[in-house]
Amino acid sequence: MSRTGDIRIGISGWTYKPWRGVFYPPGLPQKRELQYAAEHFRSVEINGTFYGLQHPKNFRTWYDITSPDFVFAVKGSRYLTHMLRLTKIETPLANFFASGVLALGRKLGPILWQFPPQTRFNRERFEAFLKLLPSSMEEALVLAQGHDDRLTGRSFLEIDGNLPIRHALEIRHDSFRCNEFIELLRRYRIGLVVADTVDWPLLMNLTADFVYCRLHGSQELYVSGYDEPALDHWASLIRSWVRGEDPEGAPRVMPPSPLRSDGRDVYVYFDNDAKVRAPADATSLASRFS
Repeated sequence: MSRTGDIRIGISGWTYKPWRGVFYPPGLPQKRELQYAAEHFRSVEINGTFYGLQHPKNFRTWYDITSPDFVFAVKGSRYLTHMLRLTKIETPLANFFASGVLALGRKLGPILWQFPPQTRFNRERFEAFLKLLPSSMEEALVLAQGHDDRLTGRSFLEIDGNLPIRHALEIRHDSFRCNEFIELLRRYRIGLVVADTVDWPLLMNLTADFVYCRLHGSQELYVSGYDEPALDHWASLIRSWVRGEDPEGAPRVMPPSPLRSDGRDVYVYFDNDAKVRAPADATSLASRFS
């Protein structure tokens, strides 16, 4: 008998001033915003890890104030993807994992690696990067132990079991519309982010045992919301993915993938926060699966 994967629908980040008094109740202390968001969604993306190394105490706090079933997606450091452009990244990657990511333990969901629009596909550079990415907690721990002096006295180097680690890549340049890139992701079992926006390529090639969606606003980046027909469309895609199917008519650069009998987990994050649409749209989409 075929099985289905898990569906987690949430928001990208949770600290937004315009949400206060709209999504968040008036007077809710800022320190309780994550707890409130976690009561409404099964997952959120951590954005702060994209901008700089966090402290282990932050990860432990996030872990402690969310329910046992909650999962965090973690944005990888832009220092690697935007500044170093994937060159000489061994130590910075070790610093990232030593900074407290491992403290999320069983609540660690996919790690998102977001690339800027000017980054083109370079097979040699990207394959070298994918080879470095740890696929398990044990591999991540070994990698993290290579951190430099910046993490001395503020690292977290413990794991609670050898759980798998998933990674997903969000690309924003048309040069990635090629078979070679898709084949590379499949070889290393890395997810291709389904990014809904008019500004960047929308590809739905299935490359791993999960699907990672970021809904940025299909008409205006970070602004436009999703009406009922649009949410119905995404719900239909999710139902296919979670059953292990490759939806008919999905935009891709290679033929459809065969049925995966045990389904695929699906993660969906709304990033159209400029007009406080993300929480409402995420709630509406999640209600289609309740």
